Amino acid sequence: MLNENIKTLRKSKGLSQEELAVKLNVVRQTISKWENGLSVPDSDMLISISEALETPVSTLLGESVMEPEADALKAISEKLEVINLQLAQRKNARRKVLRGLLILLCVAIAVIFAALTALNSAYLSWDYSDPEMAVAGTIFHGLEWLFVRIAPIIFAGAAVGIFLTWRKG
Repeated sequence: MLNENIKTLRKSKGLSQEELAVKLNVVRQTISKWENGLSVPDSDMLISISEALETPVSTLLGESVMEPEADALKAISEKLEVINLQLAQRKNARRKVLRGLLILLCVAIAVIFAALTALNSAYLSWDYSDPEMAVAGTIFHGLEWLFVRIAPIIFAGAAVGIFLTWRKG
């Protein structure tokens, strides 16, 4: 009975065996022996235990102490609330990063379109008699052709992504 009461009260106070041992100036193994019923504390130590666990000696020696379930449930619910809040903050941070990247993608596409419009396919006026220039011009033309056809689809997808990640709050 005493051993169970010491263990239950220690746990209800959120103390480890090591922490209780430090408070009582004994080694952890002594606490373990008391809780396993292998030894019992003397009368002076009982008073010290009751002070450390903030409970009367009569409670330590009395009937079995029941762990307060309501307090345990409250503590668990508080921890879950904190975890949920942290997860929500991470989700919002990821959403903001994704929105920023999508905005950056849209800006990059707009800048490249503006540059292509301003340059007006400058590679078309190059001298293609040189084989290296012919290859470079063909590559530039292929990239421009591909960009002009794919970029609007990517831009529209990024715009939809920005809209979907925008959250008022």
